[in-house]
Amino acid sequence: MADRDALTARALIASLDPDYVELGFFGPEFTDGPLEWSGYGAARERARARTGERESVVCATGRVRPGSGAAPAPEAVLIAFEFGFLGGSLGEATGDRIEAAYAHARAHRLPVVSLVATGGSRMQEGMRALTQLQRVARQTVLTRRAGLPQLAVVRDPTTGGGWATLAAGADVVLALPGAQVGFAGSRVRPADADPWAYTAEGQHAAGHIDALTEPADLPDRLGRWLTLLAGQAAPARRAEPPHALTTGPLPADGAEAVRRTRSPERPRADAYLDAYFDWREEIRGDRTGATDPGMRCGFGHRDGRTVAYAAQCGTATRPAGFRTAARLVRTADRLGIPVLTLIDTPGAANDAAAEQGGAGPAIADLFAAVAEAEVPVTSLLVGEGGSGGALALAAPGHLWVTPDSYFSVIAPELAAAILKRPPEEIPATADALRLRPQDAVELGVARGVVPGPA
Repeated sequence: MADRDALTARALIASLDPDYVELGFFGPEFTDGPLEWSGYGAARERARARTGERESVVCATGRVRPGSGAAPAPEAVLIAFEFGFLGGSLGEATGDRIEAAYAHARAHRLPVVSLVATGGSRMQEGMRALTQLQRVARQTVLTRRAGLPQLAVVRDPTTGGGWATLAAGADVVLALPGAQVGFAGSRVRPADADPWAYTAEGQHAAGHIDALTEPADLPDRLGRWLTLLAGQAAPARRAEPPHALTTGPLPADGAEAVRRTRSPERPRADAYLDAYFDWREEIRGDRTGATDPGMRCGFGHRDGRTVAYAAQCGTATRPAGFRTAARLVRTADRLGIPVLTLIDTPGAANDAAAEQGGAGPAIADLFAAVAEAEVPVTSLLVGEGGSGGALALAAPGHLWVTPDSYFSVIAPELAAAILKRPPEEIPATADALRLRPQDAVELGVARGVVPGPA
């Protein structure tokens, strides 16, 4: 496990910005609370003497300062939990502070960064403490509607309502390695439960955490994310399809188009992303317990602006991949960030596990996310465009294709099999399907052919 006492809440904030400005909120006196729990007021007084704090959170504004001489990130509201104060638990006064911090963020159009370390709701305040989760949830929703980014850093431990509201509900979730993370704390989970499932590593593997970040790297990582998500200074404009300055000949027939597209030597998504972006950060997982390594999603920096991307990597796309892409598109749309999609898949995964995992609903949801997006979405077909599993990622009217690509309602081999044609007629079937990239343009499916990366 991580060292819970490595940094106090104030020291953690100061490690991000030594010149932070505390938001001054004053809570109630140290009474025994709404339940008149014997000794509760005295326990809070001891916690104050031990930590120097009057509550379990410290709220401030600051500009995260990455290392290596990089410019400070945009100003943000920072909410840091002090685990030394009654285990970082949430009570009414905690809710007061968090609500006021979020209101300040909306009033000043600032992103929110939650640095979470909590054991959950404060039992000495009973249901009055538990209902603070509703208050916190309301604040996160209002801030989401305002189009402001929310980031969370999960520290050790993060359990109960703190995980289920501020942390897991953020747009981007980072975690310190070794942290205990889960809705159930260590003393209330089943005795035979796998402890790995309740760690930052386990939650990352399940797609509930976007990245594991060492404490020493936290200023850099947070600074990059804040620059990407909160650094938009102008209305979003459409991303140009990534390409180099030269191109080669187009395929002569459908069979050649298929051979070129399936060649192991052709550029894949990473080559396009690396050539297009100065740097980028990725999100991970569909937030329902699954990931798909064949779908890369994130935000990249190009020429001083942010572009979101969802990129298929040449494999059959799993339901988790479609859901992660839909999550990416909706987050970018809410934050006013344009989206670039790279299409390359033989199609949606069609095994039994994919069907039981909701392939159809996941594809439908991605179609809807692209269709309802108000920010510009630009798509580039960089490889195989296999039926609906590929089309779900394509922006209507804003699709471009590369010379090493083809889009088809069905693969030529499958079309020939359905039509009961012998294998030697597969090339003719590919021609009949008009699979060449220039055919996609002539059919009005794509706007043009662009070169691949050099």
